[in-house]
Amino acid sequence: MSTTITDARTCLAVVLAAGESTRMKSSMSKVLHPVAGRAMIAHVMESLSGAGIQAAALVVGRDAEAVAAAARRDDLALTTHLQTERLGTGHAVLAARAAILRGYDDVIVVFGDTPLVTAEPLKAARARLAAGDDVVVIGFHTDRPTGYGRLIIENDALLAIREEKDASEAERAITYCNGGLMAMKGARALEFLDAIGNANAKGEYYLTDVVEVARAAGARTIAIEAPETELMGCNNRAELAAIEAVWQARRRHALMVSGVSMIAPETVFLSYDTQLAQDVLVEPNVVFGPGVTVERDAVIHAFSHLEGAHVSAGATVGPYARLRPGAHLGENAKVGNFCEVKKAEIGEGAKINHLTYIGDAFVGAGTNIGAGTITCNYDGVNKHVTRIGAQAFIGSNSSLVAPVSIGDGALVASGSVITEDVPADAAAFGRARQTVKPGRAKLLRERYLVEKAAKSGKA
Repeated sequence: MSTTITDARTCLAVVLAAGESTRMKSSMSKVLHPVAGRAMIAHVMESLSGAGIQAAALVVGRDAEAVAAAARRDDLALTTHLQTERLGTGHAVLAARAAILRGYDDVIVVFGDTPLVTAEPLKAARARLAAGDDVVVIGFHTDRPTGYGRLIIENDALLAIREEKDASEAERAITYCNGGLMAMKGARALEFLDAIGNANAKGEYYLTDVVEVARAAGARTIAIEAPETELMGCNNRAELAAIEAVWQARRRHALMVSGVSMIAPETVFLSYDTQLAQDVLVEPNVVFGPGVTVERDAVIHAFSHLEGAHVSAGATVGPYARLRPGAHLGENAKVGNFCEVKKAEIGEGAKINHLTYIGDAFVGAGTNIGAGTITCNYDGVNKHVTRIGAQAFIGSNSSLVAPVSIGDGALVASGSVITEDVPADAAAFGRARQTVKPGRAKLLRERYLVEKAAKSGKA
């Protein structure tokens, strides 16, 4: 179905996010737990936006304000609706009655704990509504159907969703299962929802009953298929880890297809917003936190951790390096092994090779930072800035006590403690003069042996 048809239609998504999350055994709502560094409900909302949905009615319970904040997007008109009683999924959808009454061509019901769903099945469901169907259920095929509601299909029509406990032996053999997501023609949504009864063992109102209610009213009901992984829900920490694994595998594949090289992709962990350009090489055991951009031809060596950082073209990071928020590496810059960079601009071609901390700093182009150098940026109360010019040389094991500036082409001798500005092209020595005492080491060893013998009573 052409997306032009669905793009011209109005759509409301009812997002169910009011569950108590008891099986997560957590101090916060299930839908706030992160997948790839952001709340799972935020992934759902992104897919709604991608499906051309203009408005969302968020049904909340626990942690209502935090859930609404995580769900909010600039391109979705969001309203929140408190579910005060837990009387089943059909009852939960009706908590958003006021939003449905505003009138939309399409109404889609989704769950806040299905972060792997993409826009594609949502768009497909909307296209079927545009073609004249009244209820569209999104299902999946699986060779492990136990526990799922089965989709009863006849002549391409969906007759019912049969829960396993109510299914016949023949129906239990069906491998087409209910994924939980449902789309309804907006003009009839409340008609169907209000007709759901609660004549069941739990006395609850089940959204799945919409299918039989709609058919009894002469409506057209169908099912469409989505990949099983897209409909994975989350009830506990083990399922959360499984969802994370699927998300990571999906994103790694997309990046590699786009031209990124990963030597051992299964060991690389990405964030929801990680941006890796063509011809980037990522070695094993690298973790990308939120807010990382890596430009073309850069190399991220093994066992590095990056968060809130920008790595320009041709730069190299690691192995065993940490880039913290605010780190910005210029083109062909290098941050080597056992280095940490935080809130610092590292100029083009600059080198920070090993065992170094650079924080709250500016490092000019072509500058070399020797091993063991530390920018002493914190005085116990405030953070201060270190400025190092271009083509400077900072000798190994130097401490630069901020606020301090080191000019272009300046040299800082190894082992220096720099507390004053160093002009351009100057050399600075900030260390005590060496003194040599001939024979003193031998005398000290002999004294030590005598004292040791005396303490043991053998003198």
